[in-house]
Amino acid sequence: MLKGTYAAIITPFNRDGSLDLESLRELISFIAEKGAAGIVPCGTTGESATLTHLEHKEVIKASIDAAPSNFTVIAGTGSNNTEEAVELTKYAKDVGADATLQITPYYNKPNRKGIIGHFGAISEAADLPIILYNIKSRTGLNLPPDLIQELSEDERIIGVKEASGDISQVSKIIELTRDRDFFVLAGDDASTIPIVALGGVGVVSVAANIIPAEMSNLTAKALSGDFEGARNLHYELAPLFEALFLETNPIPVKKAASLMGLSGGTLRLPLADLSRENEIKLENVLSGMGLI
Repeated sequence: MLKGTYAAIITPFNRDGSLDLESLRELISFIAEKGAAGIVPCGTTGESATLTHLEHKEVIKASIDAAPSNFTVIAGTGSNNTEEAVELTKYAKDVGADATLQITPYYNKPNRKGIIGHFGAISEAADLPIILYNIKSRTGLNLPPDLIQELSEDERIIGVKEASGDISQVSKIIELTRDRDFFVLAGDDASTIPIVALGGVGVVSVAANIIPAEMSNLTAKALSGDFEGARNLHYELAPLFEALFLETNPIPVKKAASLMGLSGGTLRLPLADLSRENEIKLENVLSGMGLI
């Protein structure tokens, strides 16, 4: 059972667009030292859609190699191509990942039978714990609670990162899976407290790239039942949560990491730099919080 704050880690690139694995290692050390429970490389925030297969594997291995022994690495190995997801998941297992994050197949728009077959094929082939990633805004397809309940019958499917934004759906998922070793992680920072209050166990956090200590503290307070303390911290951080989504993730968080000297801000097309108007807004938030 996983619990706590897991940073949806960015993938640093050099100015020429190549992988900057040294900055990745340094960022992992920073996140680990500040109390986070782990990282999720090669997810949405890691620009996985623009990584080649070789780069995807390089980032996963570098992340595992850089992680302290007590630090969880949940490798993003999902794809809308089942064979590709199987290959990447097998690799993640071979190099020592603790679990894998599997996005719902995007673009193909599979039917229910296809979704079950997709995750089943990955589970069967790789024998590595699977965390489902439910984010309709990116995939165009929602995993409804009853389907998640059915998928949870596979003992290797251990949880879901819920980024649907639908608290009623989160509640139903937890209700339907309470008798199983299955958990829910919040899929965005702002929903951490309500999802933990319903029975969730933590968050996969964008903000933890730059404020891992604060996000770890917020999650820990909520998990311990100190909701007043968690709520106070939430509202201190709320302006940053909003600023990190002024434009498509990870554009703002990469800019923030660059302004804070944690990593370069290079993005890969089709993502482009934050607009100057939004950059000023982000700078004002970071400055007001004493981060720059």
